[in-house]
Amino acid sequence: MTSIAMNSRWCRLATVIGAHCLLFFASQRCEGQTNLVPNGSFEETDSCWQINTWYYPETGPLGWFSTAGSGDYFLSCLPYGAFNGVPLSAWAFQFPQDGAAYVGVATYSVNAQSREYFAIELAEPLEVGATYYASFYASASWNGWEEIPQYYVASSKVGLRFTTEAEQWEFGEPLLPFANTAQVYSPTILTDTVSWVLVSGSFVADSAYRYVSIGNHFDNAHTDTLHLGSSIQYAKAHTLIDNVCVSTNPQGCPLVSTVMETGVDQIVLFPNPVEDVLRIRGVGPGLRTTIHDVRGRMLWQDKGTGGELHWEVGDSAPGLYMLRVEQPGGNRSFKFVVKG
Repeated sequence: MTSIAMNSRWCRLATVIGAHCLLFFASQRCEGQTNLVPNGSFEETDSCWQINTWYYPETGPLGWFSTAGSGDYFLSCLPYGAFNGVPLSAWAFQFPQDGAAYVGVATYSVNAQSREYFAIELAEPLEVGATYYASFYASASWNGWEEIPQYYVASSKVGLRFTTEAEQWEFGEPLLPFANTAQVYSPTILTDTVSWVLVSGSFVADSAYRYVSIGNHFDNAHTDTLHLGSSIQYAKAHTLIDNVCVSTNPQGCPLVSTVMETGVDQIVLFPNPVEDVLRIRGVGPGLRTTIHDVRGRMLWQDKGTGGELHWEVGDSAPGLYMLRVEQPGGNRSFKFVVKG
């Protein structure tokens, strides 16, 4: 294994599914002057490949490279339903949070402590003692075209880990031990498969970090999971990532104030999309819970018990619906999709 600073080799493809066409993107979305993450929204690419491989800085999303496993690079330029296409791929149905591309990484496996990571060198090293603000958008992979899903679990602990060194992963090499730490991560399970969830936080740099890595840097014992569906394959989770941002300016990256708080707002609904029965967990006892269609009509209501609530889809039309929970301090709404 060699340092990425010493590695100038081009990618050796693991599986090439189709031909490629040369494609370059120029994006200024999150890659503004305050963002220390080059190509943070993965728009700048060397080509448009149907591919499943591991990446080098000069292949795939430019600047990003694999430090474990073969993460996935999803592109809108590919034909509908391509292996790593957008919106429909083998693993998920999802549009980009912004732009035309995003990446995905394996974030849990029940039978092996395996993970996938994308990493990139920052525009400049972090300054020791300075406060930094970081964020990214995440969505659980689900509803791809695989008849027997490989990924059908959602996981927690997806986040950003900053390091002073980063090494290029090569096929067949062992994975590094888990750090069981990250500067910014989601302590709750990322279950939303329809919308993109903003994960953010701040930290004080204790080293002159040069790299940032995205994925789940915690082992299985420190990771919570939730099944989105079922499959005969080993339970694994895969998480989509878009718009990674790091800044010294609190206004330089999109931020939320509650994402790092544990034990708060543990309401989850699954599977999403749903075909038969929607399961709702974490609604406090006595809290009024309702489901509405896109016209605002209430289709169902119940009260929380602290356990699990169920809504049977029945003959409800395919499309977007809204779950609403009335709770002290502000009502909560959650979008979900009924499949046709």
